[in-house]
Amino acid sequence: MIKILFICHGNICRSPMAEFMMKDLVKKEGVADSFYIASAATSSEEVWNGIGNPVYPPAKAELSKHGIGGFEKKRAVQIKKSDYEKYDYILCMENMNVRNTLRIIGSDPAGKVRRLLEYSKNPRDISDPWFSGDFTTAYNDIWEGIDAFYEYLMYNGLCRQ
Repeated sequence: MIKILFICHGNICRSPMAEFMMKDLVKKEGVADSFYIASAATSSEEVWNGIGNPVYPPAKAELSKHGIGGFEKKRAVQIKKSDYEKYDYILCMENMNVRNTLRIIGSDPAGKVRRLLEYSKNPRDISDPWFSGDFTTAYNDIWEGIDAFYEYLMYNGLCRQ
């Protein structure tokens, strides 16, 4: 089983979008049973008294626009140090998320922590739609990363259809 954790700042926009986009992809490819996919935040800003906020409504709307659901019960959570051992890939939306993830987990001896778009032909940060308001661009950038990451898994024989 391939275990993936997507990371952004608050776990209400980009990382849950990536989580449910990836879940949708592997389901459509018929390999969902080979994956465990989740998302988390580097910040605790969206978690109050142990209860996380739901996915941000414009992120839900963007996912719904593409026929992606399943996010209704998703609540923001913060990454924990123990998540490092649990996941094979910890894929961040931007460099700041990488730095903050490393602060939480301590170190990355296995090289699990990377930006999602490092798998694409155009490595870069995925801008935060919380600030830009541009959920369509965020969706497209996340899709570019997910598609490239899935191709990486297939090319390297890590996932079989």
